[in-house]
Amino acid sequence: MQAPGTENVSRILDAATLAQLQGWVGKTETLHDDIGAAPVRGLSATLDRDDPAPMVGTALPALWHWLYFLPQARQSELGPDGHPRRGGFLPPVPLPRRMWAGGRLRWLPANPLRVGDAVQRVSTIASVAHKLGRSGDLLFVTVKHEVHNARGPAVIEEHDIVYRSAAVPGDPAHAPIAAETGAAWQREITPDDVLLFRYSALTFNGHRIHYDRRYVTEVEGYPGLIVHGPLIATLLLDLLRRQRPDAVVESFDFKLLRPSFDLRPLRLNAQPSSDARSVRLWAQDPEGWLTLQGTALLA
Repeated sequence: MQAPGTENVSRILDAATLAQLQGWVGKTETLHDDIGAAPVRGLSATLDRDDPAPMVGTALPALWHWLYFLPQARQSELGPDGHPRRGGFLPPVPLPRRMWAGGRLRWLPANPLRVGDAVQRVSTIASVAHKLGRSGDLLFVTVKHEVHNARGPAVIEEHDIVYRSAAVPGDPAHAPIAAETGAAWQREITPDDVLLFRYSALTFNGHRIHYDRRYVTEVEGYPGLIVHGPLIATLLLDLLRRQRPDAVVESFDFKLLRPSFDLRPLRLNAQPSSDARSVRLWAQDPEGWLTLQGTALLA
């Protein structure tokens, strides 16, 4: 898909390369893990929560399954950005910048994941879609994950990944969207490099954009360390949990619209619907621009 005004934008992905990458659609991967208590304790501390110590049978809060099924490529198998080299399960996209773009998740309330569960995740490459933006090629890869425990399906997730061309001075900036003001529930935090390091460690995320300031500024062209998209999503659902501790999240759809950077205030917002059945959630940067938005549906 080509956007207006992109007729003269240079392309890296030709038709043959795109056809090769789209050949990854349908590829599957199955992983097994155990829901241990240590990652739960670690994320609770990282989010500055005073939770009871988790024990066998403790239900995982929404999105905390991201602490499991972690990528554990050998050191020699990592690419220059700190991620596993491409061409294994994910397609070998020849674009240097990749980020979490959003996701859609559904939990089965009758079967929550619990500490002590032995779990399996079946992942499938659902789609590989190309767009030509004002700054060059964009490739969107959607991965579908199905997480099961011994009792059956527990989480169904679609994860969107975006791959982009390298930053070039003078690239046109996307028009930002002003965040809504006056949310019923709000919280402001300033994510520092320690918070980003701890979340990277908990999720075994070696992506250098989250901890290597020289790399992220000099190689990828960003002004600072990038706050993990899934961390922001987790912080938003944590805001909901602080306001409604007994709420059970049935689904959550979210989209990342703009990067957030460390050492800059990040405002978290939540607005419940009049019937309390759903909650709109969004994050904004210090300039008031929308960085992530989503909707949680409660069981």
